[in-house]
Amino acid sequence: MPLYKTISVNSQTTVKIWKIEESYKDLLSPLNLREESSRRVNKMKSELHQRGFLSVRHLLAEFGYTDHDLYYDNNGKPHLKDGKHISITHSFTFSGVIISDKKIGIDIEKQRDKITRIANKFIDYEFNYLSNDDKSYVNKLTVIWCVKESLYKLYATPGLSFLQNILVIPFMIKDGETVSWIDYENKKERFTIHFIEFEGFTCAYALA
Repeated sequence: MPLYKTISVNSQTTVKIWKIEESYKDLLSPLNLREESSRRVNKMKSELHQRGFLSVRHLLAEFGYTDHDLYYDNNGKPHLKDGKHISITHSFTFSGVIISDKKIGIDIEKQRDKITRIANKFIDYEFNYLSNDDKSYVNKLTVIWCVKESLYKLYATPGLSFLQNILVIPFMIKDGETVSWIDYENKKERFTIHFIEFEGFTCAYALA
């Protein structure tokens, strides 16, 4: 399947999401990968990860870029050679890319019950307003994870803790947005994070 969804966040920021239905061969054949990218994808043990990697290159093409326009720094953060900001995500059968003139972050996660078992590893303050009797408990946990992951990518600071440094204020799924705070090294910053749900997945994206 080609492009699944495009979100025009503002005049400088766009999100594109790909639903990964093609085979590895079909995804690979039209691409011109850098030698480094070819080595990287060949080392991946999971075909699902390989297809996710390749689908991101198709999303780059939707923006008018190629694999040769993308590079990674020593922390694994992606960058574009023209100076625009980029963030990348993929989860199972979906991948996403956000590009902007400002710092950004994006995350897609599949909504799964197993997130309840690891919630105490990334949630502290948020337990004050969450209830596991709530029918949307798993969905809300997934939103919180995606919000924190998108902010972690935006902030790009080693040592930032989901549990201790990022908090998400109460929200409703239907609102499609929430406010989050980063409290790190005596500095507090407020962010409005947008999120959407589709086909059992959650996507959140953050802008500086």
